[in-house]
Amino acid sequence: MDYVFSGIFGESVTINKMSRGFIIYDKNGKLIYRESNGFWIKYEYDKNGNEIYVENSDGEWWKKEYDKNGKQIYWENSDGYWYKKEYDERGNEIYYESSIGYWEKREYDENNNILYSENSNVYIKYYK
Repeated sequence: MDYVFSGIFGESVTINKMSRGFIIYDKNGKLIYRESNGFWIKYEYDKNGNEIYVENSDGEWWKKEYDKNGKQIYWENSDGYWYKKEYDERGNEIYYESSIGYWEKREYDENNNILYSENSNVYIKYYK
């Protein structure tokens, strides 16, 4: 059964009641909170609807950042692990780096085919 409330969480929300918990959606239909058997997870979004933060009742969290095109460029969690990405003007991933020391670089041709890939473990060259 769904209930619609105004004023909760600062805006209109829809609450879907389940047998052992509930789910809350914002006015745009985005999941913002769910709870089941005492375990909860909350979600936050940026103005473009991209998920930017997730937290749960165990104290774990995840944080994300996006570029102007909506591509995820950064991710971090409560354990200290992170990664970041860079993209070219066509949206191809050209660089990846993580907190464990792994990195990767790529180059693409005009048709977005990988020409070159190098990472912290191996070097690979692609030919046309």
